[in-house]
Amino acid sequence: MKFNELDKKMRIYETAQDNCVLPGMYMVARIDGRCFTTLTKDKHKFEAPYDVRFRDMMTATVMHLMQCGFKVLYGYTQSDEISLLFDLNECAFERKERKFNSVLAGEASAKFSLLLGDIGVFDSRISQLPNRNLVIDYFRWRNEDAHRNALNAHCYWCLRKEGVSPKESAATFTRMSVSDKNEFLFQKRVNFNDLPGWQKRGVGVYWVPYEKDGVNPKADKAVKAKRSRLKVDIDLPMKDQYSNFIRDLVLETV
Repeated sequence: MKFNELDKKMRIYETAQDNCVLPGMYMVARIDGRCFTTLTKDKHKFEAPYDVRFRDMMTATVMHLMQCGFKVLYGYTQSDEISLLFDLNECAFERKERKFNSVLAGEASAKFSLLLGDIGVFDSRISQLPNRNLVIDYFRWRNEDAHRNALNAHCYWCLRKEGVSPKESAATFTRMSVSDKNEFLFQKRVNFNDLPGWQKRGVGVYWVPYEKDGVNPKADKAVKAKRSRLKVDIDLPMKDQYSNFIRDLVLETV
């Protein structure tokens, strides 16, 4: 069998399940760390429940993903997960989900591993969202999840640092209300409202315009060139203000 015939025959098995995101659909990628609890708590012993070094590694990974060949409007990270909002007109790899997922997981794993000095692995999945309201809902969902996780994590680690077992610490808060968890922390001299915003709401990364000094070679005179650079936001707005913030980012591509 000639190579061209063999190539055509075998590629069917690679591409038969290819799913391409339709034009006009918003794409959001969620990239999650694999076995990161073991990696960060047991092997490398980052500070619990939150560690600035880990936050900065995740943020640097987001920034890398936003500059590795895709047009990404917004990156968000909380805990060991990353979410990316792509430009509505992004058409890399003919919008094949398989390619997006494999490249994003590989890029995230490579960047984070270099920063950590050890192997850190991520997986990736794509959400196809048909309208901007669902995009807003998606990021509001992850933002609220970060808030819930922060409250639970601070409660859990308060007991763990007092010597309580993991199982007993987790069981203590299973059916406890949000207000009771806040009161529990307050009795431990921790005011949840005063904790850093990035712990409770995650970190956002987005493009902001700026002017750069340049020279017009034809006119031989100084000019201002418009450029964009990434901004890291560790104090994101909350609730409806956050929804409005995401809405404004989405509207930039319409």
